[in-house]
Amino acid sequence: RLDRDTSGLLVVAKTAAAHENLSEQFRARTVHKSYVALVHGVVKEDKGRVEEPIGRDPRHRTRMGVVRGGRPALTLWRARRRFRRMTLLEVEIKTGRTHQIRVHLAWLKHPVVGDETYGEGRDRNIQDPVLRAGIAKLGRQFLHAARLGFHHPRTGEWVAFTSPLPEPLAEFVALLEETT
Repeated sequence: RLDRDTSGLLVVAKTAAAHENLSEQFRARTVHKSYVALVHGVVKEDKGRVEEPIGRDPRHRTRMGVVRGGRPALTLWRARRRFRRMTLLEVEIKTGRTHQIRVHLAWLKHPVVGDETYGEGRDRNIQDPVLRAGIAKLGRQFLHAARLGFHHPRTGEWVAFTSPLPEPLAEFVALLEETT
């Protein structure tokens, strides 16, 4: 599953046997899932990990959060490109918790650009009118499922797929490159 307003790859089983096999691969955490996310702020480190439990936010019941007693969650990230006010990250999740990437990146104080739920109002606080208009034009969070790999349910062969950034996201990166 992908969060609403997240683009990219997902896998669909055509048979019950394929569904069960793929479900087992997800449970065993052998499926490779890699995303591209644009976050607010300049991330100083080149790579990192967040291993914090995720559960229902006790103060905002419609949101998830890093909470004691939540389910274990592991997110790995690597900086791909730094801009003046934002950083493009490659993010790999080892678990599949609800809103995991968005919650973990917000916990790091680098929320996903365009994320109205976990963005802490950062989009509205951008002073540069060109960037603010670019975010408004996106109309969604900057999160894209770029790579997906798993063992084919019938053959057992490792298969991997990639998906380039959709045009609106690629255009926003081009805008950032122009303004940096």
